[in-house]
Amino acid sequence: VLFLQIVHILNMTSAKIVSFLLHPEESLHSLQNRIESETGISTGNQELLLETGICLDPRKPASQCVIDGVRGWDSYMVYLFDKSKTVYDGPFASRSLSDCVNYIVQDSKIQLPIPQLRKVWAEAVHYVIGLKEDYSRLFQGQRAAMLSLLRYNANLIKMKNNMVSASQQLKAKLEFFHQSIRLDLERYSDQMAYGISSEKMLKAWKEMEEKASQCAQAEDIGYLDEQIMALHTEIVELQKSPYARRQGEVMESLEQRAIDLYKQLKTRPPDHAYSDSTDMVKIIVQTVQSQDRVLKELFGHLSKLLGCKQKIIDLLPEIEVALNNIKEADNSVMQMQGKRQREIWHLLKIACTQSSSRSLVSSSLEGTASTPAATWLPQSSSGNTVPHPLSSLAAPEDGENFADVIQENVNYLELFSSVLQEVRQEQNSMMVS
Repeated sequence: VLFLQIVHILNMTSAKIVSFLLHPEESLHSLQNRIESETGISTGNQELLLETGICLDPRKPASQCVIDGVRGWDSYMVYLFDKSKTVYDGPFASRSLSDCVNYIVQDSKIQLPIPQLRKVWAEAVHYVIGLKEDYSRLFQGQRAAMLSLLRYNANLIKMKNNMVSASQQLKAKLEFFHQSIRLDLERYSDQMAYGISSEKMLKAWKEMEEKASQCAQAEDIGYLDEQIMALHTEIVELQKSPYARRQGEVMESLEQRAIDLYKQLKTRPPDHAYSDSTDMVKIIVQTVQSQDRVLKELFGHLSKLLGCKQKIIDLLPEIEVALNNIKEADNSVMQMQGKRQREIWHLLKIACTQSSSRSLVSSSLEGTASTPAATWLPQSSSGNTVPHPLSSLAAPEDGENFADVIQENVNYLELFSSVLQEVRQEQNSMMVS
């Protein structure tokens, strides 16, 4: 018997405890099927929370519900919530009275012998203590719900910070992109008259600017930020609420009064004296009334907690969508920026190639213009003919240098032809793309 594992499930929707004997290596899904047959809550809507607010892990066995060690092994609770409900109707009916306690409640002035009265009052004290313990368990379930809400809120804040950071980065990149493309368009317009022009590229740049303006819509997360801040404020108010703290002081004092009253009766001699139960019945009635009040407050507060938790659950997918939109817009901006920079360098390459070709052409033209002039024999002022320049090239060394110059010009001409062909191919490819 000592090695048996028993799990106690407190159903927060009905305030009733159901207990299950765990089989060795039983899975959590198997336990949930048994809970469904007992409570009517489907496995998909079951939320099982530990006292710390941690939800049970479906990958682990059902034995995770049982605390290790001796402390509280038979009183440790797992709290069951119905995820399809966010409003709990409580308060619920108090635990039922035993026959003998109900007998004195119906007529508190009835006279009973002291030995019999001791037995009845002992059960009455047990009933009062049970009412207080019922409230304590339900309050612990509310506390588990609060801790679970705070865990969800921490995850929400983390995702919100990631979303804000990504939005700010996108905003900065968009501002940089807009400033860069405006400057590029201005400089491009300035050099069109004497430089390079491409209507297709100009149109592509303007389309990039419009697309970047559309990407700016992804950085608009103000509506989500407002909802998150309002929800955060609501959660803080729930934490500060007096109903978030234990409200069982009145019940505890009534419990102590019932115990003291029973001790006084126990000291009376068991003679043939009789007594009524007026004082004990008053304590019972006051305890029931106090429990009704605190349970009404507890379940009202619990409904607000569950409502906030549901709002967080609904917000998380929206934040995921916003994050994905921001990432897609960010990637789009970076791709457009890279494409535009590649096109600028391509233009620079074409401009440098054209500049080189112009210088080569001008130098070749100057060389051909000076060649026929050298063939004429200019006259000196005295009328004598000036010797031909080739008359001084009789040395074999000078002949070799002249052959080298000719070969170098031929090489330059071949290089110039290949560069012109490459430029034509790149221009055609750019126009096609």
